[in-house]
Amino acid sequence: MPARIVEASPGPQSRTVRMSDGGVVPVPAGWELLAPGDALVTRRVKAAGDYWAIAEKVGRRVMSRGIWAPADRILKAQRQAEAERATPEYTRKLEAGRARRARGEADYVLEFARHVVAFLKFHPSYQTLAETIGERVAEHATPVGSGTVARTERIPVAERAEAAMIAWMRHQTTAYDHMTISRDKGARREVRRQLAQRSRELLNLYRQGRPAPEDCPLQAAIAKGPPAAEAPAPRARLRPRPVEASTPAPKPTARPVGQNAPEPTAKAVPARPTMTSSPAAAVAPRAPAKRSVNTSDSTKVDDEMARRAARQVAMRARLKQ
Repeated sequence: MPARIVEASPGPQSRTVRMSDGGVVPVPAGWELLAPGDALVTRRVKAAGDYWAIAEKVGRRVMSRGIWAPADRILKAQRQAEAERATPEYTRKLEAGRARRARGEADYVLEFARHVVAFLKFHPSYQTLAETIGERVAEHATPVGSGTVARTERIPVAERAEAAMIAWMRHQTTAYDHMTISRDKGARREVRRQLAQRSRELLNLYRQGRPAPEDCPLQAAIAKGPPAAEAPAPRARLRPRPVEASTPAPKPTARPVGQNAPEPTAKAVPARPTMTSSPAAAVAPRAPAKRSVNTSDSTKVDDEMARRAARQVAMRARLKQ
């Protein structure tokens, strides 16, 4: 007789579950909840008979909360798993599995690097540079658990390599990590699109075999070498949504007479170490602000692109209204 499988979610009270039709049902007597985390025990409990699979939706993801099953079956599976894991055969099998996965990961890194080089398609005079970039991008994007596009299986490897290359250039050859981007819908996407276009134009220079400029950001990123411990790049800072130009500024509140109200003080604005402008500056009129001296032409261009992106987003918003 096949096992009876019930899919449900946690109930409102202890030892209750909510069925798919919304009804709340108590857990059978003698059953216990096996928490997720031990795949071997879970598989054996499921294979031995009836069980209730409990899952809960958190945001866009469905998270497992374990399975309800007879307590004696869970205890038996746990004891069997403990006895099996204590044997030398299981240890050798575990080590063989780790070695097999390590070889698979090494092969994937090499394959990913080859796809990056194929996407770059540099002139033969820049072939060494292309191979160096391919290795650098693959080392950054392919580690297990990195959360990068290289770990997804929804798109082909060639598309993963292209997306990873453009993302790597966004963080390594532009000032994206230090930009201040408004919270307007589409502003970040527009900035990324413009930076991607700029990155592709830079790659075309090497594809055509033209001489690289002395201040090429791609050459500078390669010259820095790989970091000792690769950490996720910080996201560009978000700026609060600016006030529309048609909205009058709020008037200052008068100080109450006869009360010990504190004197209004000017709010201190922390100095930014890099870029001081933001895409939102083009949306709402602002008083002229002091800018920090920046000698990097690449940073100035990125700053202008961010402002241009904000203007485009603001214009689209006005047209929709």
